[in-house]
Amino acid sequence: MNIEIPPGLTDLLQGYTVEVLRNQPTDLVDFAIQYFTRLKEKEEQQQRIDSRQDSDADAMQTESTEDNEESGTETDSESDFEEPVINRLNRRVSVCAEAFNPDEDDDEDMEPRVVYPKSDDQRNRLQEACKDIILFKNLDQEQIYEILDAMFERKVEPSEHVIDQDDDGDNFYVIERGTYDIYVTKGGQPLLVGKYDNHGSFGELALMYNTPRAATIVATTEGALWGLDRVTFRRIIVKNNAKKRKAYEIFIESVPLLKSLELAERMKIVDVIGERSYQDNELIIRQGDKADCFYIVQSGEVKIMIKSKTLADQEDNAEVEITRYSKGHYFGELALVTNKPRAASAYAIGPVKCLVMDIQAFERLLGPCMDIMKRNIVNYEEQLVSLFGTSLDLENPGL
Repeated sequence: MNIEIPPGLTDLLQGYTVEVLRNQPTDLVDFAIQYFTRLKEKEEQQQRIDSRQDSDADAMQTESTEDNEESGTETDSESDFEEPVINRLNRRVSVCAEAFNPDEDDDEDMEPRVVYPKSDDQRNRLQEACKDIILFKNLDQEQIYEILDAMFERKVEPSEHVIDQDDDGDNFYVIERGTYDIYVTKGGQPLLVGKYDNHGSFGELALMYNTPRAATIVATTEGALWGLDRVTFRRIIVKNNAKKRKAYEIFIESVPLLKSLELAERMKIVDVIGERSYQDNELIIRQGDKADCFYIVQSGEVKIMIKSKTLADQEDNAEVEITRYSKGHYFGELALVTNKPRAASAYAIGPVKCLVMDIQAFERLLGPCMDIMKRNIVNYEEQLVSLFGTSLDLENPGL
């Protein structure tokens, strides 16, 4: 299956991206609703204006035709010229805008790997610069090593243009040091829409969507960047993200809690979830900590342990196992539902992978599942009564 970019999608996404960079909204979904609503209103308004102009033009043409017939003269040859329809959403297509199908990767995998030799100091600096790059978070260790091998160092001077708006995308850049301004040209004038200050990355949009550069990046100080060529970026990162997304979609469909959600709602969950791995007996959440995430077990097994609050002063108040969770089960939801600290701890049994959703996404996307999760409080109460003879430990429930 080939993935073709629909006409107009490039400019639509670029326009929204520019507004996000300029306004830095806290809620991207709400901002997108407002942005596209305004865009639609402007489009409809323009259509009404065009319709009125067309009506006026038709009336004028009718009058002109009647005059010509009366005078017996022929209309100017220019009247046969039909003005082309201009679609504001269409623009030139990048020379590298080929369709990308992550499933058809045999040829790419046969290409020789790009390797730039690095000293120990360079590699340490590169690893430090890349440790918080979101695009690298879902890569396995082998892919990370291949990315680091393929990256090259680029030194920049003040006022140097790293990338220019509307150019074809060639490299993805990670900032090691230096400050950089982000400019977007509108109406022929460059507008400063943001800055990078000694950390971050840029250039991925043109490579991921095969579009021209959406902005110009200019160094304002001496600095150093690490670049990754377009072919390696797409072969590893784009393909990996596409496969990860497909795997998440299939997995989310199998989670009983999420079956009640509409397809569009499940796709929104796929957009916001991350993945975390844990080793045997590693702590995942700690009793008493503030809740910030919701977890779904993707593989492996998790045990839930609890210390009795009513026996907190006793020396023999050891943790007691109350349940175990395996693939498809979830935990960490009750503390988010009740806004209370964690009432239990969770530990990995052997290697474990969990899909993780932060509290903001949880509250926004899992509203339809809230009643199901609240009913689980009763189940926890029954387990605590059997273990401790009381359910007072869930007086302020949270798991």
